[in-house]
Amino acid sequence: RDRSDLAAGSPYRAASASDMHAAPSVVLALLVALSIGQGSSAPQKVLGGRLAPCSHPNTAQTGYVRDGECREADGDAGSHHVCVKMKPDFCSVTGQPNWCGEKMPCMGDEGRKCSIGNWCVCQWAFAGYIQKAGGCDAITDLVCESTNMLAMRAYEASGDPVNQAALACIKERCRTAALIGEVHAHI
Repeated sequence: RDRSDLAAGSPYRAASASDMHAAPSVVLALLVALSIGQGSSAPQKVLGGRLAPCSHPNTAQTGYVRDGECREADGDAGSHHVCVKMKPDFCSVTGQPNWCGEKMPCMGDEGRKCSIGNWCVCQWAFAGYIQKAGGCDAITDLVCESTNMLAMRAYEASGDPVNQAALACIKERCRTAALIGEVHAHI
């Protein structure tokens, strides 16, 4: 990789030992900001706070590692971070084989087969679903408390218009869900 972005004067250059001694408060602020950003090792939902399970009892257990959550996992090239209430058309709209209607091991009872309820879908599939279904208003329900913050971060980092539409959809749907939750909390 070209290291010219680390040259002196560049905002991306590595800090030297003299930089750290000259501005200890800056270093402390950076460390605090990094620790806040990292938080705990628990996955975070798009609304903030701990990620809730996407699967529920008597429905198929989802997640890349089938633990019921849309968490980050080694080997998960599709980034199964977005929790949706599965609709039968999801597979056909996204051009996948029809696994959407299959029964799979149940959450809490893997010896039994259950229908899919909520499901952790790949970030690319969610973005494509929005595009091919006709926009955010045409898609299935998004489960905000079970959608991983990593999906939003990935969409934010992308300049692809399809991913930007997915980001806008998550923000719109989850902002609305948060506002409804606040209203119910005050009633």
